[in-house]
Amino acid sequence: MTRLLLLSLLSMLTVPAAAESPQQILAAYQQQAGSASAARGEKFFFAKVVQPNGEKAGCTSCHTDNPKAVGKTRAHKTIEPLAPIANRERFTDPAKVEKWFKRNCKDVLERECTVQEKADFVAFLISVK
Repeated sequence: MTRLLLLSLLSMLTVPAAAESPQQILAAYQQQAGSASAARGEKFFFAKVVQPNGEKAGCTSCHTDNPKAVGKTRAHKTIEPLAPIANRERFTDPAKVEKWFKRNCKDVLERECTVQEKADFVAFLISVK
């Protein structure tokens, strides 16, 4: 009996956690923000912010004007498409989503994104067909 219980517990440790869907990620942000607007998210995606060095930067600086396209970092590393329609892995891991929002928002906006901005951004990218 103890051996069976131990084997059962060990097998649970090797099962990967279920991935969430982009819709579930969006729902979590909407729960906090109250709503989401794909139109506001699109505006946010295409917005440019003047950096301290005087240059303009925004999401499209690395991710291109097409959320279904491959982008490049400033160090010329490939960035997979943002739109879930073109990248099935996008918006499926809440920890990764938060990590990248935190990093990219601080880089571009010099602050963290609000929950509303995150909800709108995800709503826009889900709407891309």
